[in-house]
Amino acid sequence: MTLAPASTLGATAILGALSAAEHVAEEAQTPVVIVVMDAGGRLCGQLCMPGAFLASNQYAEWKAYTAVSFSMSTPDFAAMLDRLAPAIRDGLLAHEKVTVLPGGVPILRDGVLVGAIGISGGPAELDEACAEAARLAILEAIS
Repeated sequence: MTLAPASTLGATAILGALSAAEHVAEEAQTPVVIVVMDAGGRLCGQLCMPGAFLASNQYAEWKAYTAVSFSMSTPDFAAMLDRLAPAIRDGLLAHEKVTVLPGGVPILRDGVLVGAIGISGGPAELDEACAEAARLAILEAIS
């Protein structure tokens, strides 16, 4: 997997992603935490909507971290783990920032990993919808 330079995600793209995810969450009347990471796993943007669960701050970061670390969504990562030997699965999940909770998506542009989104605070379907909206906003901003 090729990694893009950290500078690929500019402020306009990051703010657009945060706004897009926030809009989806607001429509559902559910406060969430939104995290944007670059391809190196560095936190580039975070928005904690008023009323979001405190723990959602870490979960959103862990979801983005998992997606950027393995270049796949957290549900795809969970499915991959199901195909591995128990010792390998347990070893990967022993890392404190790795999670199988839905809401983490990588951002791939022309097959190049440019970052990841993590959303936490809503039901799985909402976290995933917010993450997808944020991912699409970034891709639109950097294309």
